[in-house]
Amino acid sequence: MASLTSEGNITSFQKKGRNRIPYIQGTRQSVQNAQILASSGVPSLDHVLGNGLPVGTILLIEEDVFGTFAKLMLKYFLAEGAACDHPLFLASRDIVPKSLMKDLPLPIKSDSGSGSSQGAKVEDPMTIAWRYQNMRQVQSAPGSSNSGTQLGHNFDLTQTISPEDLDSCDFTLWSGPEENDLPVGGFINPDYGFLLSRIQKHLLDGQFGVQDEPSKHSILRLAIHSLGSPLWVNSSCGQSLDATIKKDLPRFLLCLRSLLRESYALAMVTVPCHLFQDPAIQRLCEYQSDMALKFESFAGSSYETNPVFKEYHGLLHVRKLGPINTLATPVPESLDLAFKLRRRKFVIEKLHLPPELQESAQREQDDILSGNKSFSCSSNQSSKLDF
Repeated sequence: MASLTSEGNITSFQKKGRNRIPYIQGTRQSVQNAQILASSGVPSLDHVLGNGLPVGTILLIEEDVFGTFAKLMLKYFLAEGAACDHPLFLASRDIVPKSLMKDLPLPIKSDSGSGSSQGAKVEDPMTIAWRYQNMRQVQSAPGSSNSGTQLGHNFDLTQTISPEDLDSCDFTLWSGPEENDLPVGGFINPDYGFLLSRIQKHLLDGQFGVQDEPSKHSILRLAIHSLGSPLWVNSSCGQSLDATIKKDLPRFLLCLRSLLRESYALAMVTVPCHLFQDPAIQRLCEYQSDMALKFESFAGSSYETNPVFKEYHGLLHVRKLGPINTLATPVPESLDLAFKLRRRKFVIEKLHLPPELQESAQREQDDILSGNKSFSCSSNQSSKLDF
């Protein structure tokens, strides 16, 4: 747009127009950094990650010992994509991918609109201590941005998506290479190259690139289960598990992240870090991912019988939250997070420990051992503060 100077001459300055972001169902634009956000399927997890998963990023899930909750996160992630008509891509060598797709939870339609407001009214009358009334809690219901666009759904874990609705979804399953597949070079284990080649081909054929102009834009959701487990070891490698994983797994995440940066796609990758003997593998995987979370389950540990944690099933550790389209890394309101699996849903909350309101013999003994003494003006013990 041309503008007039004070002397009436027309200058050559023009107003630069903004790049138009296409409308994609099941997403919204962040008001902080204009990044496209999508839901992980768990509203409370979206709140921890900054109100959603940025498109073009990798969320790394460090599995618990039994892998139960990491697999549950993948189900929520895929179920959210099915509810938003997003194309899905599921890869696994530990389980049959089709069996995981059959167990996707069913979205709850009654939670939207008046249903959610009625649920909130039921919980409001709960009486709590006055000192905790103003404390902010982790959001556990589908949130909305400042523009009012709702993001995410609630799901019922007791019900699964019907086979008819599942067949209407656009999903691709990968459990191993096919005959005509060509792997990407540079990997000791060729299976990583085969998977990366299939993902790259899927992004090109589906026109998910930022420069592509399809008739309707959508987001590809990539879910990779237990990447780097012992079942990923190829007999032709001739090396141990840690030696192969230390070179191939970080390289695979780096290549995958470079593909996602230029595509309308996002990935959730679960990694069994507890099986790696070298702790450097875990740090390398976190470095090559955009966000990293660790689920620590109480099953089989001393926390399971501890009455302090009786309301929870495990702890959530935030390992990494990378800056996306911003100079500063987003910081959650609290890093003391715990999760619990209810009958119908999975919830992440702030870890609230019961206060110790009375002195006990153990508390007094701890004070004596720690050297804490009470100082007073009339103390009988000799001290430099007595007067």
